[in-house]
Amino acid sequence: MEFHEKLQELRKSKGLTQEELAEALYVSRTAVSKWESGRGYPSIDSLKEISRFFGVTIDELICPQEMMTAAENDKRQSIGRYISVICNALDLLTAVLLFLPVFGNGADSPASVSLFRLTGVQPWLKIVFIAVIGIIFLNGICGLVPARFNKPAWSKHRLVTGMALSVTAVGVFIAARQPYAGIVCFSILVIKTWLMIRGRE
Repeated sequence: MEFHEKLQELRKSKGLTQEELAEALYVSRTAVSKWESGRGYPSIDSLKEISRFFGVTIDELICPQEMMTAAENDKRQSIGRYISVICNALDLLTAVLLFLPVFGNGADSPASVSLFRLTGVQPWLKIVFIAVIGIIFLNGICGLVPARFNKPAWSKHRLVTGMALSVTAVGVFIAARQPYAGIVCFSILVIKTWLMIRGRE
């Protein structure tokens, strides 16, 4: 008998619905449904909780091959969480562009200045720069907060949004002839891309 069948049997033997079991294990009903349909395995911590809740050993719940699959899934999720945290931290790091002297101040002043001291561009363009950096920063915050609550779907959305925003920032700064700011954003984009590629290996 496979894990998903054993879990169904144990749940029904206690007269519990999937929702009641999910509440007892502190997981979502979707997670229990996925486990019982054989579409995935719980994390090692969830397996321990299931074992304790039903008073059975982990060996009785899951065969060695299923255990290895669960451990691999756990490792993949853990790597995904780390990548998500690093990418969102890089989004927060984009805020240094507000203070670093990386903006060209026009032909009148050849020295680079910080964004707040920038005077050689149209005011609306300065607002665009601040808005782009601010939105990337907010995306980083929105990605880091749910990471603590283990919400993989939300983290994935934040990663995709973060990549799109980084591409936008590179485009905006290069189009506005601000190469140093563009290089900083491009470097962050390259690091994020590399992390995401490594995470899929």
